[in-house]
Amino acid sequence: MLTIEQLNEYRDKTRDLIKLRHHKLQPELDCGYKYQVLVCGGTGCTSSGSKKILEVLNEEIKNQGLENDVKIVRTGCFGLCSLGPIMIVYPEGAFYSNVTVEEIPRIVKEHLKEGSPVKEMLYEQTVCEDGSIKALDETDFYKKQVRVALRNCGVIDPENIEEYMGTNGYQALAKVLTTMTPEEVIDEITKSGLRGRGGGGFPTGRKWAFARASQSDQKYVCCNADEGDPGAFMDRSILEGDPHTVLEAMAIAGYAIGANQGYIYVRAEYPVAVERLKIAIKQAEEYGVLGDGIFGTDFSFRVGLRLGAGAFVCGEETALMTSIEGHRGEPRPRPPFPAIKGLFEKPTILNNVETYANICRIILKGADWFASMGTEKSKGTKVFALGGKITNVGLVEVPMGTTLREIVEEIGGGVPNGKKFKAAQTGGPSGGCIPAEHIDVPIDYDNLIALGSMMGSGGLIVMDEDTCMVDIAKFFLDFTVDESCGKCVSCRVGTKRLHELVTKITEGRGTPEDIEKIKELSKYMKSTALCALGQTAANPVISTMNYFEDEYKAHVEEKVCPSRVCKKLLKFEIIEDKCKGCTLCARNCPAGAISGTVKNPHKIDTDKCIKCGVCMDNCKFGAIIKK
Repeated sequence: MLTIEQLNEYRDKTRDLIKLRHHKLQPELDCGYKYQVLVCGGTGCTSSGSKKILEVLNEEIKNQGLENDVKIVRTGCFGLCSLGPIMIVYPEGAFYSNVTVEEIPRIVKEHLKEGSPVKEMLYEQTVCEDGSIKALDETDFYKKQVRVALRNCGVIDPENIEEYMGTNGYQALAKVLTTMTPEEVIDEITKSGLRGRGGGGFPTGRKWAFARASQSDQKYVCCNADEGDPGAFMDRSILEGDPHTVLEAMAIAGYAIGANQGYIYVRAEYPVAVERLKIAIKQAEEYGVLGDGIFGTDFSFRVGLRLGAGAFVCGEETALMTSIEGHRGEPRPRPPFPAIKGLFEKPTILNNVETYANICRIILKGADWFASMGTEKSKGTKVFALGGKITNVGLVEVPMGTTLREIVEEIGGGVPNGKKFKAAQTGGPSGGCIPAEHIDVPIDYDNLIALGSMMGSGGLIVMDEDTCMVDIAKFFLDFTVDESCGKCVSCRVGTKRLHELVTKITEGRGTPEDIEKIKELSKYMKSTALCALGQTAANPVISTMNYFEDEYKAHVEEKVCPSRVCKKLLKFEIIEDKCKGCTLCARNCPAGAISGTVKNPHKIDTDKCIKCGVCMDNCKFGAIIKK
């Protein structure tokens, strides 16, 4: 059984080691190593080769006889995914980006052995004009971020519980078990203003209070790690980089509501997250911070893993619980709500990964500290997975109320290739598009809803001027049609009919009556579907209609796609003055739609053309255009 004194010993043992990964050159701190090398081990960097980089790095360290001078740490995601694989060397904070295996020997020799960072391999924004190395938090991507949920990602070894303890890990659990009543814990969470980060934004403290008030011989704490929005990877990154923060928060929630069992429902497509959760649970049980009689009290809590098969509908709380029970993941009518009758028909609370990742900091730093960030009705920070047509693809955490412009243009580095920002899609398949005219809107729960979108779990997809908004609506309907569980007619049939209508429009067969049908069908789905999937499935269509009505009109009335994206509305044409008669287009056309002789201009038979674009891809003279 772990005592609080022993917990403090683990904290003190590794505290300086961890502190040196946050700050530049602190002579008063001694971690026992000359250098610490942090290598990103998140899914993004792993997919681009960081595992091999770790292997070669270890070999080179050994070959150079530096085992006692250099500590190598595999961390979670650093956030700036577009620059992976990433490696950071402390105490300088040297940020090596897009690292290759071939570069490792030079970095080891010149930097780790001879003490001279290889500056041409560093992220350009971290190198000053005088050659000195700038701290990461001074770069455009990081300087406006405030890391609360992501505080340990890219900092600690997620497979080492003692490193987590070095960041005050499990101190919040010790505090609530020895100095606070369950009611005081719930009051603190309520005062903080924390709202659920899974999409709905329901006040976390109020949810816990409902479950606390329910009378039952058994209660449960569940974690939703079934992140299903296209382009979203916030929860996955937290689990990969800091799994213990979720376990600790779930134990605190269990103490608050009177539960002794928790379940994490995580999709099986997250193998790195699943493996690290398994390791974390095993370590937590071995060290005594999960199990029976935690810290010598009469409180016991255990956590089990349940793997999902990737069904988007299982992100809905009742469907998730049904799946944990071993049944097909389908939503149940509410009321009764899970706080009254949830998992195995017992009182249950369900929060997502990011929500739990805030709990321990609130307990240790206080509700007022958390509530000092954000807006009046949306407190704290929010993690966004920034993707699409953006320079700095990655994971960002900013205070609620940060404007879309700050995220896109400053943190995200703007739209690449000189293109203009057109819109940002938030909330995944349940959300909507925010057009350029609202780029200065402060992002919080209420502002997004007012704009016809929603926060969702935090996916933020940026679109440029070449994006067809009708095609975007069709893309999300493709997804919801596939992911509907089929239990209620409103969703099963409604999403299919919506998809058919939008497809008609993208193929040039749409009519003005189809627009009215879409509006009417969307209204009925919102009021009659059983769960949020069906109720919000039309949001991407309605929001794009509201803000980009001219594009829908062009598709319906003029039978053209202004962005030249919708295939059935495209027309390929050869410009005679530019065509050299090289015959490359004709030889590669799979439909035999191009005719002409050598050294003479060619022509495209529009009746035969299947609009595949192969001719345009093969033309070396820019003689083929699409209209």
